[in-house]
Amino acid sequence: MQCMVHSGAIVGVKVQPVRVEVDVSFGLPAFGIVGLPEGAVRESKVRVQAALLACGYALPPRRVTVNLAPADLPKRGSAFDLPIALGLMGGAGMLDPVRLERLMVLGELGLDGSLRPVPGALPYAIAAQGIGCREVLAPPANAAEAAAIRELRVFQASSLIEAVMWLAGENELTPTRPPTVDLMAPARDGDLSEVNGQANAKRALEIAAAGGHNLLLVGPPGAGKTMLARRLPTILPPLSFEEMLEVSVTHSVLGLTSAERPLVFSRPFRSPHHTVSDAGLVGGSNPPRPGEVSLAHHGVLFLDELPEFKRHVLEVLREPLEEGRIVISRAGGQVTFPSRFMLVAAMNPCPCGYRGDLQRACGCTPTRVEHYRSRISGPLLDRIDLHVEVPAVPVSELGAPGNGETSAAVRERVIRAREKQIDRYNGTGLHTNADMRTRELRRHAALPPEGRQLLERAMERLGLSARAYTRILKVSRTIADLEGSDPITPAHVAEAIGYRTLDRRV
Repeated sequence: MQCMVHSGAIVGVKVQPVRVEVDVSFGLPAFGIVGLPEGAVRESKVRVQAALLACGYALPPRRVTVNLAPADLPKRGSAFDLPIALGLMGGAGMLDPVRLERLMVLGELGLDGSLRPVPGALPYAIAAQGIGCREVLAPPANAAEAAAIRELRVFQASSLIEAVMWLAGENELTPTRPPTVDLMAPARDGDLSEVNGQANAKRALEIAAAGGHNLLLVGPPGAGKTMLARRLPTILPPLSFEEMLEVSVTHSVLGLTSAERPLVFSRPFRSPHHTVSDAGLVGGSNPPRPGEVSLAHHGVLFLDELPEFKRHVLEVLREPLEEGRIVISRAGGQVTFPSRFMLVAAMNPCPCGYRGDLQRACGCTPTRVEHYRSRISGPLLDRIDLHVEVPAVPVSELGAPGNGETSAAVRERVIRAREKQIDRYNGTGLHTNADMRTRELRRHAALPPEGRQLLERAMERLGLSARAYTRILKVSRTIADLEGSDPITPAHVAEAIGYRTLDRRV
């Protein structure tokens, strides 16, 4: 007798639906799994047989064949344990095969029949919705995450016995309630008002948040660069529900969600160490796994001590910064990971860190400073919209109570500017001013004659590239949006040019 159960295989950050087909027939007793199973899947027959025996389900000696279709897709992980066990019982006539065909099932089996969580519950639920399944059976730790797809009925079972009794109609399982989502929840601890001084850097932070721009903070040690960067998420607009699902999917496939934290409710902030590899930063390995840029999707990627990162690691950031996605190519095919993030980086002005400091002398020669800054390539600097100097804070201001604007007040202005951009780019696939293409630049970032002349003179004096030119136009558009101005004025252009610190001569 044959039985089929729906499950899935994680490919990148998506789940490819898999039909678990089980055939129980007469013949010499055997248990075979076909369909490109890898290590953990091949071992599932041992876990399944032990769990069935532990739960008191004695199967007659038969020839069992499990086919995981499509057969040319590699199958990895332990999520196939429960669907194989239920399919086996359906094929043996102990469960109704028609009932099983309407389910998406996932879960790892313990030898005692208990159900353990697996990564990727949210993309499993999305895959179930895509193939028309309306019910999902999952371990308790995965149920709340899968229930975020509100069109589904998600049932949780803590053991194989509980799942079998529910499918046989001997007990009832209550559908899991979707997780409560507070779209206006604060991003994280910390507030911009706690940062003393640094008015220019705070202004740049607000502009970056309003337009989705990349930001580079340059200043001596202890000036507050990291403190400023960590408060950027507190002034960013809240995630929409769709963005929340996109962010949570990546965290889910890496096993970073839990029953207590089924979704990522606030914009992520990722800060990898400078020893990170290129695969750790943008994704890789075999099979390909998401990297830090994907974990920072719709959030902030903070690179502290930027020149200390290996140059080839920094260079792989070019594609995701431009495209908002990263494509990993392997012999077995390509995988695309989302990576629409804001890059915030910090660095010292020179090797010793004190160039331009009024309190401490810098002993670095211009050649050493040039060599230090050359660790960051010109093409990468071109992709960073705002270069901001962060000077040391005077001692007299360090002990003063924070009296600057709160993150909530700045966030309100940022949200209003983002709302203007949402209306402006409606239907274009763009999200912020930083995403503008040539067509949108000509339409929405046209300069008056005085502004154009000012920008042309800056191009000649600073030797800016064409990409830097467009970045200045985008920043000018954002500054105008923050002030509620439809036309871009020369003052907006002048301020945007002022945020190209590293384009000046050493």
